[in-house]
Amino acid sequence: MKKLFALALALVMVLGAMSALADGYKVAFSQIGQESDWRTANTDSIKAAIEGHEGWELIYDDAQQKQENQIKALRNFITQGVDVILFTGVVSTGWEEVLKEVNDEQIPLLLIDRLPDCIDQIDYVAAFGGDFVEEGRRQVAWAGEYLKAQGRGDEEVNVVIMEGTTGASAQVGRTEGNLAAIKDYPNMKVVGQQSGNFTRAEGQALMESWLKSIDKIDVLIAQNDDMALGAIDAIKGAGKVPGKDIIIVGCDSVKAAFDAIVAGEMNATIECTPLYGPFVVETIEKLIAGETMSKTVIHPEEGVYDVDGGIDLGTVVSVKAADVIDQRQY
Repeated sequence: MKKLFALALALVMVLGAMSALADGYKVAFSQIGQESDWRTANTDSIKAAIEGHEGWELIYDDAQQKQENQIKALRNFITQGVDVILFTGVVSTGWEEVLKEVNDEQIPLLLIDRLPDCIDQIDYVAAFGGDFVEEGRRQVAWAGEYLKAQGRGDEEVNVVIMEGTTGASAQVGRTEGNLAAIKDYPNMKVVGQQSGNFTRAEGQALMESWLKSIDKIDVLIAQNDDMALGAIDAIKGAGKVPGKDIIIVGCDSVKAAFDAIVAGEMNATIECTPLYGPFVVETIEKLIAGETMSKTVIHPEEGVYDVDGGIDLGTVVSVKAADVIDQRQY
């Protein structure tokens, strides 16, 4: 009985300590901005999860796509004595100094979505992100297999690759995947490759430029859906039919892309979930409890969505967008 009482008392003391640590717990979040529907959904998911947690306070900063704003925010977080920092870098480079300052203050760091190139030189609790290389590979593989299914597997086709923000880990990884997969489809030739900065407006402007300077474009690989949606407007403006005259493959699988696919104006989108909120909260709770965690978390991203479904990419088969559009949360 004494042993049982002692164990119960110890458990109460541990839970009490955890509660005290979590009460008034300051969670700081440096977000790059709101350049896309995906980013908005990512921000909303994390903010809602943190703000909905009893005893936690969220300190949020929107960097408006500027690295200097993020560096300032991180140093402000240190000054404010926050308990944990969530960080998404607008680009991959230039973070070593400020992130080492975070480490020096022994503030736990969680890396969200985009990983800095100094990741091997800093301490962090966990990293959340998609497999950008695989996403890029799937974009090109879907286009290549779709062309085969249409009887165009031997036809020479011109491809343009609309990249995201130069230097962002999503852009770097997806470009690597795009170019690696192109080698598997010798009929696909890259005739344009440039940044649209992950925004709809710049995607439209870039596509307008390409349509004026490139004689023939058969396939657009856009490294996010917002750029693809901007490109659709440019294609319409040039008197062409998006989804037919030019095959369009996006990435992220936002609801607006599903709408475009169902309307026949876009052909496919590759999943990259932005709904990190529950994962982040779970990790912070484990951090408070003193648990050891894996350094890297790759979210399960099995979805590839298109007009008809059934395109086999080896590791995943595409799903008809119209069949699941009502289930989309973002």
